[in-house]
Amino acid sequence: MAHDGQDIAMNPVVILPDLLRLTGAALAPVESLFDAAKARVRARVSEGGRVSAALLEAEQTAAHGLAWLATYVESLRQMQKWAEGLDAQGKFGETEQLIHQIAFGEYLWQISGGIQMNQGEMVRLQDLGLQVEDIRALRDASIQTLTESGNTQAARSRLVALMQEQSANVTVGASGLDEELEMIREQFRRFAIEKVEPFAHEWHLKDELIPMEIITELAEMGVFGLTIPEEYGGLGLSKASMAVVSEELSRGYIGVGSLGTRSEIAAELIICGGTEEQKEKWLPGIASAEILPTAVFTEPNTGSDLGSLRTRAVKDGDDYRVTGNKTWITHAARTHVMTLLARTDPSSTDHRGLSMFLAEKIPGTDEAPFPTEGMTGGEIEVLGYRGMKEYELAFDNFHVKGENLLGGEEGKGFKQLMQTFESARIQTAARAVGVAQAALDVSMQYAIDRKQFGKALINFPRVSGKLAMMAVEIMVARQLTYFSAFEKDHERRCDLEAGMAKLLGARVAWAAADNGLQIHGGNGFALEYKISRILCDARILNIFEGAAEIQAQVIARRLLD
Repeated sequence: MAHDGQDIAMNPVVILPDLLRLTGAALAPVESLFDAAKARVRARVSEGGRVSAALLEAEQTAAHGLAWLATYVESLRQMQKWAEGLDAQGKFGETEQLIHQIAFGEYLWQISGGIQMNQGEMVRLQDLGLQVEDIRALRDASIQTLTESGNTQAARSRLVALMQEQSANVTVGASGLDEELEMIREQFRRFAIEKVEPFAHEWHLKDELIPMEIITELAEMGVFGLTIPEEYGGLGLSKASMAVVSEELSRGYIGVGSLGTRSEIAAELIICGGTEEQKEKWLPGIASAEILPTAVFTEPNTGSDLGSLRTRAVKDGDDYRVTGNKTWITHAARTHVMTLLARTDPSSTDHRGLSMFLAEKIPGTDEAPFPTEGMTGGEIEVLGYRGMKEYELAFDNFHVKGENLLGGEEGKGFKQLMQTFESARIQTAARAVGVAQAALDVSMQYAIDRKQFGKALINFPRVSGKLAMMAVEIMVARQLTYFSAFEKDHERRCDLEAGMAKLLGARVAWAAADNGLQIHGGNGFALEYKISRILCDARILNIFEGAAEIQAQVIARRLLD
């Protein structure tokens, strides 16, 4: 097939000479710029030597811009680490070199000229209070070379030419993972191709629950007990393995990739905050999927402000009676237990009066979705993320056994929940990478198959350019996600890294889906094409597990404290 990249393939200057030295040299000036930005923003949001919540809110653009700048700097660090690791193994081939070069060229340009927080909001260095003398660091010769020559049309076209040479369903570029994790990836990629992708679009269009047969097969593969310790019936694997599994299953369908999320949250809550009796009772059943959990935290009109929850749990002898309303509860109908956050101290007005319960319920059916006495529910119809369904729940004197108070102590609920956020956000970042990869998969194939004006769409530079940038940003988000998982596995605090991975991954997924639909043209707007589903699925990633604005606020606060 004739391709615009054929002449480019013989052009020796597509990949910059001494690339790793150039990208390595660019890091120090960028880190220096970030240090200056952090100092400037801290000065703007501090009062009496301490960060002021009121000033932080008033200076949201600067604070959130700092979070995005930090995310870009960490992304470049992890890309450099990835590239150097591959080079040491002799695996830093032409595809990987192009991904690395384009990533540095693009992200350095965005740092200089404006970082996209989303399609309509850009943050520029002057928004962070930086002065001319602060920005001088970006005049470094390595940065100048990379911004001028890193992300060129020639480089993008050559990358897409290489992408066309590889077989379908292959991830673009080496992941940098070890052999064991790559074997896990391959196992779940095969499962997604055979058992998920052929049926996912029909499940979406019919708004059907993912069949129980899929859950049973995933349980047999160990998905629900992936990170649960072996002594409690799990596989005892790493958070990195959880990220890889989530990524590949979400590449098939985000609903399937998200089936393990509630099990991961419930297991982490119990492992971190439960009594030994609770661990022995609940963890083996969660690991085997004999017990399907759902997370019941959010309430109408509270959103991310969990500290203002109003659902109350009142003592009734040794047990509790729960009354209140919850919303956006995923997979609520056919599950067996709810990790339920409720207020046990009626005099409290913040997170200190909240407690976590392992509230048992009877799994529902299509005819009777909520048969348990004291609770009712109704489905929330949604654009995407449909395979488990969303519900509103109402509790009226709903009975919870006293022995199911997590940890056996009231008032610890919010703290217990915070302990799960690192893992939840790593898993969400991995789901985002998978959805972005799905967008690239279907868009690449469409661009090869679709002919316009006598040639395939992929031969038009702006089409191939979109595909190239999808591949590049997917790798950036992937490396940031893996880094946060490795930090978690080494028992290092990683709320910052996990937050950054989730923040970037969600934006990358939406950009990939949006550009993928654009490549499909009018057909992309038709429900019969998979990209229409992927677009709807991608949109939720910027909202759940912490909306992008909340995520940026949390990152900024952590950076400035």
